Amino acid sequence: MKLPRGMLTTVCGIVIAGMVGCRPQQPFFLHEDGDLSHYVDKATQIEYPDVEADSLDEVQKVLPPFTISNSEVKEYWDLSLEEAVRIALQNSKILRSLNQPDVGAPRLPETTLTVAPEGAASIYDPARQETNPRTGVEAVLAEFDAQLSTRLFWQKLDTPQNVAGFVTFFRPSAFRQDLGTFQTQLSKTYATGGTFSISHNVGYEWNNATASRAWPSNWTANLQAEFRQPLLQGAGVTFNRIAGPNTIPGVYNGVLIARLETDQRLAEFEQSVSELLLDVEKAYWTLYLAYRQLDTVIAGRDAALQTWRQVRAKYEVGGRGGSAQEEAQARQQYLAFRAAVEQSLSSLYKAENNLRYLMGLAATDGRLIRPKDEPTRAKVQFDFYDVHAEALVRNPLLRREKWRVKKAELELIAAKNYLLPRLDFFGFYRWNGLGHDLLDPDNSKSNAYGSLTSGDFQDWELGMELQIPIGFRKELAAVRNAQLNLAREKAILQEQELEISHQIAWVLREIDEYYTLAQTNYNRTVAAENEVRAVTAMYDAGTATLDLLLNAQQRRAEAEIQYYQALTKYMFAISHLHFRKGSLLEYNGVYLTEGPWPEKAYFDALRRARARDAGIYLNYGMTNPPVFSRGEYDQHAGRRESVPGNPFAPESESATESG
Repeated sequence: MKLPRGMLTTVCGIVIAGMVGCRPQQPFFLHEDGDLSHYVDKATQIEYPDVEADSLDEVQKVLPPFTISNSEVKEYWDLSLEEAVRIALQNSKILRSLNQPDVGAPRLPETTLTVAPEGAASIYDPARQETNPRTGVEAVLAEFDAQLSTRLFWQKLDTPQNVAGFVTFFRPSAFRQDLGTFQTQLSKTYATGGTFSISHNVGYEWNNATASRAWPSNWTANLQAEFRQPLLQGAGVTFNRIAGPNTIPGVYNGVLIARLETDQRLAEFEQSVSELLLDVEKAYWTLYLAYRQLDTVIAGRDAALQTWRQVRAKYEVGGRGGSAQEEAQARQQYLAFRAAVEQSLSSLYKAENNLRYLMGLAATDGRLIRPKDEPTRAKVQFDFYDVHAEALVRNPLLRREKWRVKKAELELIAAKNYLLPRLDFFGFYRWNGLGHDLLDPDNSKSNAYGSLTSGDFQDWELGMELQIPIGFRKELAAVRNAQLNLAREKAILQEQELEISHQIAWVLREIDEYYTLAQTNYNRTVAAENEVRAVTAMYDAGTATLDLLLNAQQRRAEAEIQYYQALTKYMFAISHLHFRKGSLLEYNGVYLTEGPWPEKAYFDALRRARARDAGIYLNYGMTNPPVFSRGEYDQHAGRRESVPGNPFAPESESATESG
């Protein structure tokens, strides 16, 4: 039987598939030797980076930590708060955070720095913003730098042509040509939005179509000056310093915006430093409280131990007041105080560790920090209206938000500029030259540069170009978006001021509360001490039971601990008030300033200043940018009389401009 050709192909395919099998097959290679050592059988694997980074001495030379079992202190370090702040600032290239509670068990340092290091504040942040190659001040100023471009290239052409007969006299059958081009241009963008350029072009040409040419080869040269100046959209110093050149609606990155971004980073850096100082103060007074609590429970333990020994002595001789129940009760009181001592000692080590962490010191170096300063016991009076007005001006977060408001205002100005038609005024003037040679001193008429400098051949052009998008849909959307952004930032500023106002009221309430509690608990401590003495005398005389004595000792310890807790919270509240109103740096004698430059930087700065002094001032007329800064902020303003606008700045202020 004869099968059709198509069916035969199908049958052959089925037979081959059955022989090979329905699975992927490796290809066959002619020169395969079986060495697969270069093959990597894993796409990814965990590896260790090749990084050479020096560790701090505080990490390399750390000792085992102090514990209840290991409590041998080689030396006590009597440390003042001022010295603790100084060491913390000196060792804080990366600003550490502790999130320590006001009063309570000390916490382990947070893992934010380890888990999310990109969000950690550092002393490098303002400089990083200033040197950002995309949004920094120098980066956006570079858009106005003069640009020099040059190119030089050579071409050789050999193109066959479809010609015959007498036409070959004018057009050869193979067109051959040599071309050389040299182009150079110097261009500059100005703050008004205009551009100006000077360009010079030199060309060389040789070809074999010489029937209609004076010379087989020739040189051309020209010098051209060109300008373009926007008259409506994109025009003006204000717009270009806000938006920058070559921008689009909604994306603004001019020098003013870059300057405001730097000011925001400075405010955030000041806030981060204030948070560090607040944490240092809280850790310092927490350690002070830990020492006081330890002293209190040690005194309670010693008193309980003495009472237990008295009861046990009576119990052993069977005297009055020496029953088994009373002996067990006294022993339980002693063991409770002993457990409190052990727990307080461990808490003290943790509190000391937290202070060491914030100061950038080793966890343990054989010394044990002991606070030297005492908390103030005087009543500190704050006038609510003065503090409230000062907080609304000096708080770094409010200052940062005001910079954001100013940025939104400038962006709205730039967005409105795009509602104007695009009308540009442009023109150029060009000098041309042509010659057999490029430069021939003996024959000025047959060389290109001689023809160019003769001034006989000149071109020029003047014109205006208008472009109007029908409807301005994108531009109107950008304006509306800028208006909404400005409204949002102003609403945020209002809510932040309300929050700060509540925080000031809250902290002032705490200052009065904890001072009053400290007074009351001090009187309670005195009363508890008198009670212990009286009950002890009565117990020794046999007129008071053991319960009264043990309860009196317990109440004395509780009263003393409550007193020191209230006193510590009083110091916390004072620090919190300065933190909320933005004067914590001044309160601790800290002043933020830019560090010294390298010697080369001073040399370059002097050279630039001299060059600017020798330049010609260009007055841009009435298109100066608006005032966006009230001048330098006085960090140590103190309690000056407030004036409208900025109560901590001189009355006569000049606008700060960037160009």
